[in-house]
Parts: sequence; structure tokens; C-alpha cells
Amino acid sequence: MAEEISFIHAADLHLDSPFKGLSNLPEQIFNEVLESTFAALDQLIEVAISKQVDFVLIAGDLFDNEKQSLKAQIRLRRAFEKLESQSIHVYLSYGNHDYIKGNRYPVTYPENVSIFPGEKVTNFTFTKDGADVAQIYGFSYENRAVFERKAKAYKISDETIPYHIAMLHGSIVSNTEHDVYAPFQISDLVEEDFNYWALGHIHKREILKDTPPIVYPGNIQGRNRKETGEKGCYHVILKDKQAELSFIPLQSIEFQSKKIDVSSCKQVHDLEKQILREITGTKGPQLIELTLTSDDPSLKEWERLKHVEDIVDLINETTVSGMNWKYIFRVSTDVKQVLIDEAMENGSHFIAELSHHLKETAILPYIGELYQHKQARRYLKPLSNEEEQEIKEEAKQLLIQELLKG
Repeated sequence: MAEEISFIHAADLHLDSPFKGLSNLPEQIFNEVLESTFAALDQLIEVAISKQVDFVLIAGDLFDNEKQSLKAQIRLRRAFEKLESQSIHVYLSYGNHDYIKGNRYPVTYPENVSIFPGEKVTNFTFTKDGADVAQIYGFSYENRAVFERKAKAYKISDETIPYHIAMLHGSIVSNTEHDVYAPFQISDLVEEDFNYWALGHIHKREILKDTPPIVYPGNIQGRNRKETGEKGCYHVILKDKQAELSFIPLQSIEFQSKKIDVSSCKQVHDLEKQILREITGTKGPQLIELTLTSDDPSLKEWERLKHVEDIVDLINETTVSGMNWKYIFRVSTDVKQVLIDEAMENGSHFIAELSHHLKETAILPYIGELYQHKQARRYLKPLSNEEEQEIKEEAKQLLIQELLKG
């Protein structure tokens, strides 16, 4: 019977994230946001100690960029020193954000930390009670990108050792939502008899396969409106070749996307009570992206007159204080499509033609001047397809609501 081992699998700490686009938050909240990745790291260390794990795996992107601040490096070293005081080992690899050659002056970490030194797949042996019980395999990015299919290089080196764990910072070949680095197919990962694949790079938590476990833990702290919900790590127990996985939330601030139907609100001041009812009651600080939906075109008029903005400001004043604060950092409205469909069914050929024209029209010619502005373009990222569609839909709704008034 093989020795039982337990470990924490984390990835994508992104310490020192700048949280672009959120600097307009109240100063107190923005300071908490800037500190949130470090707070999640502290929670990670406390979990590892409380679970009395044998070791911690961190599969790439410990830092948000290759030139880490001294503050971030020292905070991480202190975290590792806490683990060292509890005889907990750390195995880490560097990813595309914190690749080795980007940082000339790295801080030296304590002796309990083993770092994969380069892009060749190597392994470390974990010893428990005088016996070799696990081998941990992996590599670090030396440069910003790795396009080689590294999974093929993972080979078990000593079959007398009970457990074999592979760490890989990369993505499935067919992934369309992320930059594809160190690409792999699931079939690549099951060619060798590994007991666990500890993945990193994708910020959305996902178990790609149960046997053997092929796992993305996601990042430990959401950093923008697309990284919603709980963020954290997995506590893994390997025993008799079986794996038991438990997800543990670590985030200090949770990004949430909420959609609230306010069709029942006949007066603009009715919005306040309904929104408050929907967003309060949950635990923990939250940054909320709010979408208000309705079958009443009055909602668009309230938005145009800035009444919705005023209501949100009042709500934020109420909910921004305390340990479990809530803050609506973005609000949009969506009048249900049924109004547009009815207008088209009633023979408004012009509205149908307008809808078709918007669908075919490119956005860039209308915003090109903004992207060419010397100061503005430094802060603007290219629009994603999703963001372009959001702008088009918003424009269509505004135009059609104005037309329906007549």
C-alpha cells in the first residue's frame, strides 16, 4: 500500500496585477483591490498550513509580469518562509507572464522551494519519512512564449516511486479564448501513467479529466469583470493510486456579474429597492457588473437621463462600507428584444433594415480617431469580438427605442 500524500495545487497568482480599468473606484476600495492578490496568497499559505499538506504546487505565472517589483518578490519569499517553518515544501514553475529571462534580479527563496530551472522537462523527488514517495515533473518558461508541444517530453523516470505528478503551464491546442502556449491534447497527457496533472495558464477552474485528474485550478484572485465567481486552489489527497480533490476559495474580492429584471419597476425610484434586495446578503466583498433588463422602454429613457447612474451612486453609498461591502462598478441596461420583434412584425421595414445594417457595419471606422489619439491609445486595448457585439447591440437598442417613441 502506497504512502498517502496531500498537496495544494495552485496557479496564476499574478502578484502585482495593476487592475487596469478600475482606477476610478473609490480610493479605499481600489487600495483593497490592489492588495487582493497578496491577500489571496496569504490565504493560500494559511490553508496549506491548516491542512498540514506535504507540499504546494504553483504551476506558473506567480507574478503578473516579468519585471517583478521588489515588494512582490519579498512578499512571496515571506510566504514561502512561513511554509518552511512548517516543513512544507514548494515546487514551482515560471510561466509566460513571469518568464525567467525577463527578470535579471530575482530574490533568493528559502531552501524548501524547488524551481524548475528551464524549458527542459525535469523532475524533483519528494521524500517522506525517509522514503521517496513522489516525483514532480515540470519546466519553466525561459522566454515569453513556448510553442513546443512539451507534453510529449513528460516521461516517468523511476517506476519504483509510488506517485508521479506533472506540472504544465499551457493550454489545449483548440483553445480559442487564450493565447495557446505549450499546446497539448488530453490524449498527450494520458500516454504516461501520471497520477495527477497540475495545470496552469487558464484562469477558469476546470477538471479536464477525472482519471487521472487533469486539473486547472484557475487563478487565486479574479482581476477583471470576466473573471467572476470564486477563485482559489485544490487540496489533493493521493492514496492507493486514487485522488480526492477539494476546491478551496481564496479570493479576497469577488467579481460578480448580475442580471436583474426590473420590469416591475414603474417609477425610477423603484429600482433602488429591487437592486438592493438582489445584491445584499452574500458574504465577502464584491465588485459587481450589473445589467438591468426590462420589457418597458422607460428603462432606456431613465438611462439616457442619467437616472440609473444616480440610483447606482446612491446604492454604492449604502453598500460600500463594512467587511462585506458591495460596489457596482459597471451598469448597463437591456430592453428585451420582444419590443423590437413587435415593431418588425408590425411592418416597420425600416427597423429591419436598420438592424441588418448594424449587424454588417464595422465599429473601427467610428472609433479610429480615439485609438490614434497620442494619449488615449496608451490606455486602450483592441476591442474583442464580444465587446464589439455589445456596442452594436447597445447602439441598436438606443436607436430603435428612439424610433418607437414616434
